[in-house]
Amino acid sequence: MLITGTFIDEISHDIPHQNWGAAEWEKDFQHMKAAGIDTVILIRSGYRRFLTYPSSYLIRKHGCFAPPVDLVELYLSLADKYNMQFYFGLYDSGIYWDTGDLTHEIDDNRFVIEEVWKKYGHHPSFKGWYLSMEISRKTKGATEAFRTLGLQCKQVSGGLPTFISPWIDGKKAVMAASSSITKEDAVSLEEHEKEWNEIFDGIKGAVDAVAFQDGHIDYSELEDFFRINKKLADKYGMQCWTNAETFDRDMPIKFLPIKFEKLKLKLDAARRAGYDKAITFEFSHFMSPQSAYIQAHHLYNRYLEYKSTF
Repeated sequence: MLITGTFIDEISHDIPHQNWGAAEWEKDFQHMKAAGIDTVILIRSGYRRFLTYPSSYLIRKHGCFAPPVDLVELYLSLADKYNMQFYFGLYDSGIYWDTGDLTHEIDDNRFVIEEVWKKYGHHPSFKGWYLSMEISRKTKGATEAFRTLGLQCKQVSGGLPTFISPWIDGKKAVMAASSSITKEDAVSLEEHEKEWNEIFDGIKGAVDAVAFQDGHIDYSELEDFFRINKKLADKYGMQCWTNAETFDRDMPIKFLPIKFEKLKLKLDAARRAGYDKAITFEFSHFMSPQSAYIQAHHLYNRYLEYKSTF
């Protein structure tokens, strides 16, 4: 199971910014290409007041800051140049994180979807949409938000695919700001299957793929949860991807590049479960030869060695 896609985490709130310009980003696309990556996903086009592109609507509506560089245009141009698929991640107002209610994300993103497709839809690399609202269990407004926005994305763009990347509410599903690395009230396999069966039933036809984050459960639990995910995705006609996290959740320092052995355990479990694709969160910080973390440089080397054996 090889990694063929990565998120681009340009708008972040818990990972240090690397202050790259166009030259550094192009170099990273070259490194991605060498590693076999064919898909890049903008994890979110904006978070609260910070944006990746100069959205007239969001600047007017929320007083968002106009970015100094149109990063969406930059990423799409690079994806065009290096023959990659680009998925656009929707806007995150932050209201969901404050209230637990995802319905707030619908209204703004209705305008963002229209604005973005009109502005960037001509790029040949624009191949899909990422519904960026992250959930782990039954969440207020989640099914409505995924269904409404997923269908609109498809309608606007002539049916381009959509995907989501939820997390599993396992023992390592703690907030980034927490000093703990585990919790006691982890979801059971039975609860996970029941809740996600209901969610998938509500979003079928609006979401084409699901890429569960793989870092919130113990390594010994991976295959059991992965098989449930694959079974549910098959039942509802979705592709089942894995979001192979390339950062480590097992240490109190949040977050550093993962040990290669752990990454291999996760990829092997996804392969055994019959997953369709592996993407990662995320190449540029945790796996790139030009990352601010030197451990990422070595992870890149170990991964290329692993890749060469196939």
